[in-house]
Amino acid sequence: MKKPIAVFCLSALLTLILLSPASAGEDRIAGLMASMSLREKVGQLFVVRPDALDSRFSPDDLEDNSITGTTKVTMDMRAVYASYPCGGFAIFRKNILSAPQLLTLTDNLHALGAYRPLIAIDEEGGQIARIANHPAGFGVRKFPAMGDIAASGDEALAHEVGTAIGAYLKAYGIDVDFAPVADVNTNPNNPVIGKRAFGDSPALAARMVTQVVTGLHESGTASCLKHFPGHGDTSTDTHTGYAETFKSWAEMADCEMIPFRAGIEAGSDLVMTAHIAAPNVTGSDEPATMSYVILTEKLRGELGFDGLIITDALSMGAITEKYTSSEACVQCILAGADLLLMPYDYFEAFDGVVKAVEEGVIPESRIDESLRRVLTFKMERMGL
Repeated sequence: MKKPIAVFCLSALLTLILLSPASAGEDRIAGLMASMSLREKVGQLFVVRPDALDSRFSPDDLEDNSITGTTKVTMDMRAVYASYPCGGFAIFRKNILSAPQLLTLTDNLHALGAYRPLIAIDEEGGQIARIANHPAGFGVRKFPAMGDIAASGDEALAHEVGTAIGAYLKAYGIDVDFAPVADVNTNPNNPVIGKRAFGDSPALAARMVTQVVTGLHESGTASCLKHFPGHGDTSTDTHTGYAETFKSWAEMADCEMIPFRAGIEAGSDLVMTAHIAAPNVTGSDEPATMSYVILTEKLRGELGFDGLIITDALSMGAITEKYTSSEACVQCILAGADLLLMPYDYFEAFDGVVKAVEEGVIPESRIDESLRRVLTFKMERMGL
């Protein structure tokens, strides 16, 4: 007896659904996660300097820009990586000598592990551009500060910032640009943001952020909005110590959140957290980086961000003055961060997170939640 045509159509549709790329990708990620040890899982949540794997350098050396950093992957680093595997690397000027050297470095870093470490860099344009401002002279296009671009009102130029920077980063094997800055520079006494931001107008900043995010993506480079929930209203620098904003969430929604919402709607892959306290939002003096209210309730819940949440560098004074590397990383994970950027002492931080999972302080399901996001990003954006 022949089956009705409708039955055949339904069967074919179900087969297509089961074999769809999304379903196949989810199955592959589930398989990868099932095969990973706890240390491999935890390692995927760390993004460190290449120098962190180089036994020649102490944690203080990593923060000293007068010391030449790691410029190639050595056998020593491979051995360290085997015990302390990480999910990615952040490249700095001290890791760069020349164009051929940079390309070799990124190729070898990508090849370090089975889970293809991601490679990121701060290439905002203006003063913060590790490649464009390098004395070796890479011959790439240099842009003025984003504040100047915003002052021009030229959204097409902001788009060019994204496409041009994204293109040369991709050519050098870099996956993620820690840009654009989505802060609104409302405090003229702010010592760290200034012209890195697209000015003091939330609406203008939102349009410019959207253009940069779109341009980066068109060139095949992932974007990262920073520094959530907004560093532009502070009067101190989290690189050196405690900083805070006294705004309420309603006030932030009318200012700081406008560019972040725009960047999220444009599809930004990552959001970087700020180490600023927001006591009138959280009810405490804990940094936003460690705040469940800020990261999970506000960024995930209210703003609907479903990409990767990465901390700002955990070696910064706002963190190290009050927390050990282990304490900081545990608190960030519990708050909802997916990626832990550059803890002061990587080994202490790594072992501390593993111990926290083993002792039940961090549920392994919480690690798996972030791990799934990390592996999904790598599969979709990096060809894992």
